[in-house]
Amino acid sequence: MTAALFLADVAGAAVGDTILITGPEGRHAAVVKRIGIGECVLLADGRGAAISGVVVTSDATGVAVRVNETLGVPTQRHRLVVAQALIKGERADVAVETLTEVGVSEVLAWQAARSIVRWKGDKRTKGLAKWQSIAREATKQSRRFTIPSVSFADSGEVQRRLREADTALVLHEDAALSLSDVALPDAGEILMVVGPEGGISPDELDAFVDAGGVPVSLSDGVLRASTAGVVALAQLQLLLGIADSTTSGEAT
Repeated sequence: MTAALFLADVAGAAVGDTILITGPEGRHAAVVKRIGIGECVLLADGRGAAISGVVVTSDATGVAVRVNETLGVPTQRHRLVVAQALIKGERADVAVETLTEVGVSEVLAWQAARSIVRWKGDKRTKGLAKWQSIAREATKQSRRFTIPSVSFADSGEVQRRLREADTALVLHEDAALSLSDVALPDAGEILMVVGPEGGISPDELDAFVDAGGVPVSLSDGVLRASTAGVVALAQLQLLLGIADSTTSGEAT
């Protein structure tokens, strides 16, 4: 079984160094996960740097890990971004969690016109914090070394990002093209837009197309708002030939 991963400041760490993890993360490792002396663990800073090491002390305050190997994420040619419309209930949590596990680089929490959920004021702050926490925990669970960034976006911001992306895709059930029909870049940012339960409004679709978005379909069925992005991301990685290097990393 792959060693458990915890988040810590490992930048500049060298073989033989000892890294102390305290605070909530250290207590989680020692008390909740019951990581004991002699166990092998992974530590990552959430920005691509990581180490493999062995626990040398473990108590209620945290754990200390001796570095056995330094690791890192290979340079990625593509940056995969998903503008995920706000959806209600636990399905939003599942969407963010699974997108992170599959390898998304960034998630835009999109306030779509037809989103039932409305993030305003404190609700936006709390909602965004929750999505960020879900991405953080899913990163650890999936043994990724990089935490995807999560930020809020209204439709105007999504349009701006579509214009800036190297490839811009809008998932839509009535699209004439399938994802496999699209010419994908050798490198750069690929942004995919996922609509809410009620679908992308006609005005939004027109605006996104004007901004360079290409409507694409994923299957002959209608996928849920919580699963469409994950299916698209998996298909995209297959088409791009992206290896699963975001999980295991490489020795440096």
